[in-house]
Amino acid sequence: MNLSIPRLLAAVAGLALVAGANAQNISIATGGTGGVYYPMGGGIAAVLSKHVPGMQATAEVTGGSVDNLKLVGSGKPYIGFTMTDAGQDAFRGEDKFKGNKVALKTLMILYPNRMHVVSVEGRGIAKMADLKGKRVSTGSPGSATEVMAFRVIEAAGLDKDSDLKRERLGVAESVNAIKDGKIDAFFWVGGLPTAAVTDLANTPNTKIRMVDHADAVAAMNKKYGNLYVQDAIPKETYKGMDADNQQATVMNILVAHDSMDEKTAYNVVKAIFDRKDDIVAVHKEAMNFKLENQKAAASPIPFHPGAVRYFAEKGIKVN
Repeated sequence: MNLSIPRLLAAVAGLALVAGANAQNISIATGGTGGVYYPMGGGIAAVLSKHVPGMQATAEVTGGSVDNLKLVGSGKPYIGFTMTDAGQDAFRGEDKFKGNKVALKTLMILYPNRMHVVSVEGRGIAKMADLKGKRVSTGSPGSATEVMAFRVIEAAGLDKDSDLKRERLGVAESVNAIKDGKIDAFFWVGGLPTAAVTDLANTPNTKIRMVDHADAVAAMNKKYGNLYVQDAIPKETYKGMDADNQQATVMNILVAHDSMDEKTAYNVVKAIFDRKDDIVAVHKEAMNFKLENQKAAASPIPFHPGAVRYFAEKGIKVN
């Protein structure tokens, strides 16, 4: 078939329009560069862009869970990392989301997030009560670190406003501030290992002190629901730890707006599980992406129908 140049150009333009119509851009709301969400989100974005036909995914630096939930709630094409406690608040319209419920669905259970209460030797901090009167960062304003830190502090019998000289820094900024002597301790909830905490532990002439707080879990769950578990950060995780750190853990989940179509949700979850090894190569916490962890009890937010379909194909009933 011979086409004139104008007709050929029109045909090419038509094909481009069809391709454009089929293209799907999606943003992954992650966290700060010093944590786990951001590199893991980059790994997931690479997998989705490469293995979901027509999808182009990018990972965005954000303040963390609270910011991510607001981005998902904006109606723009986002999926987001969040801790279950912040996700529950958004889903119910409570705390930082009071009067502003976010229509959410769970795509998958990710990995456990461990609360780190970090100081260094020489600051006089060995237990939670020692934080009284100290300069302490409780996490950046858009993070679930701040949400959970406030709950740990409350359960430990301290007042976040009157007992602490409080800063609101992300994990990388917190590490720099503690190195510079501007703060005495910081809260951070993340996967293992967290790069910024590793950096602090490996700093010459610095010995890290991880503060035990697992005994706060019962009071936290009594007030906020069974979101937290007593857990431990193994002493091999960070240089200088003398013993396992007894701490509180919460699960991470990947969420989408409930308006996401079933096919897209299915494709996202399938690609992540099919190409899990590619994501593990970026951060080893992805080893905790497990089919057996996908259950309704693990998330306060119902699973997306597309995720339900994928897990049903794998013999897992999630809702």
